[in-house]
Amino acid sequence: AVDKTVEIPPSYKLEANYPNPFNPSTVISYSLPVRSRVTLTVYNLLGQEVRTIVDGEQEEKTHSITFDGNGLSSGMYFYRLQATSVTDKRSSFIETKKLVLIR
Repeated sequence: AVDKTVEIPPSYKLEANYPNPFNPSTVISYSLPVRSRVTLTVYNLLGQEVRTIVDGEQEEKTHSITFDGNGLSSGMYFYRLQATSVTDKRSSFIETKKLVLIR
């Protein structure tokens, strides 16, 4: 028998990307304790949206997404995770972290 249990995280959490600085790609991990509507967006220093990496509902578990910085110039960027429980709209989470792209 294959054990397919998925460990459900106890809380929302946004991890630091790795590697950081990066060129051209980096991995962003985050945890969802419940099924959630998720938006993961990258912004430049002026607060302008550069790229939306995730936009949709996701299962409760830890997710890892590879962000490809091709087409972006060197510099500091921010990534923001917004997650809201599908069943309880009052249960939401927003966190922002910075990442550095070096060409």
